[in-house]
Amino acid sequence: MAWQCRWSVAGVLVLVLALAACVNPPPAWQGAAYAPRAGGATPDAATLAALGRALFFDPQLSASGQVACASCHDPRFAFGPPNARPVQLAGLDGRTPGLRAAPSLRYLQTLPPFSEHFFDDDGDDSQDAGPTGGHAWDGRASSAHEQARLPLLSPQEMANSSPAALAQRLAGSPQAEALRRGFGPRLFDDPAAVLQAVALALEVFQQSPAEFHPFSSRYDAVLRGQAALTEREARGLALFNDPAKGNCASCHPSAPRADGGLPVFTDFGHVALGVPRLRTLPANADPSFFDLGLCGPLRQDLRERDAFCGRFRTPTLRNSAVKQRFFHNGVFGSLKEVLRFYARRDTEPALFYPRGVEGRVRKFDDLPPRWHGNVSTEPPFDRRPGDAPALSDDEIDDVIAFLQTLTDADLLPDPRAVPPAASRS
Repeated sequence: MAWQCRWSVAGVLVLVLALAACVNPPPAWQGAAYAPRAGGATPDAATLAALGRALFFDPQLSASGQVACASCHDPRFAFGPPNARPVQLAGLDGRTPGLRAAPSLRYLQTLPPFSEHFFDDDGDDSQDAGPTGGHAWDGRASSAHEQARLPLLSPQEMANSSPAALAQRLAGSPQAEALRRGFGPRLFDDPAAVLQAVALALEVFQQSPAEFHPFSSRYDAVLRGQAALTEREARGLALFNDPAKGNCASCHPSAPRADGGLPVFTDFGHVALGVPRLRTLPANADPSFFDLGLCGPLRQDLRERDAFCGRFRTPTLRNSAVKQRFFHNGVFGSLKEVLRFYARRDTEPALFYPRGVEGRVRKFDDLPPRWHGNVSTEPPFDRRPGDAPALSDDEIDDVIAFLQTLTDADLLPDPRAVPPAASRS
């Protein structure tokens, strides 16, 4: 009986504590990266941005000591790769190839967290856009803060083996004193706090409007009524928007948003396009390896969702004219190749896919057949062999002329327009 009474009293105590927590819940910010800390306030936004900028260009963040964030995300190329490699080299030795093409970090300020069922805030809540959002090609990071942590610990990128290894490296770096000033003199006693501080600084830096979402292209000037498109560019925009031709605007909206905001040229949706396999990628030396995007291998929580396999997040088309590789596997090296693929993937598949031993074209060869049904058949992918392509070569040139109007002013070939940050890369 005494034993039962002791447990009854304990049960009552647990219940009382639970009720107290409901009546007086902890503040919502508790435990967040931005929460006040014992030992000092979190640095202000300007301090964090300056620290994040310094860290972004510091190769000491990598285990090799050779790779900075800017090595793969160069400000001279819209914070994308500065070269024509399909994937970038990093890792423990600084020469390990990545799995996917490095994306641009510009125009992600309105990127929503990943959702399997996204409903756009455009006045029609009945339209389910399907899987949408999240950072990285597979949307696995829900915020810029979470995304900043991924490369720091990835064996194919910064290759730090643990937060402790990162903390040890940074403790002797040029940024150590600024980190101590901002986050407290004993910051390096806690590796988890160091990782959080670095991610926070990088996150805030990547919210800097002038560097990450300047909206300074000529097309922005057109939308503001300060410039006009040429005849060729206007034809390209019409083809870009036309649902029966390019139909590009269905995933890359070109019109100002309902709230008046300038377009970022992506709906952030995840789509399977069936792009060809790039056989020169080191990962593809294994014929059984397939990058399935939302279904892995880097993302693990959706591995059993067959309808998501082969889907990758739609990137912005802003600054696409300065890119040197396209799609998640970097399979194409020019806008002309990309648009020819869109226009002729289904009318002339032999242009893009290999033939099997039986002589048949093996469409969608970078996706196992069981998931071919996921590949988009929306226009311009609604044609059959023998049909006229969605765009002629001249029309492709017109669309490219329009896409070139999306290049931000600081990326144009005028040395006076290059931002100071570019000189640090």
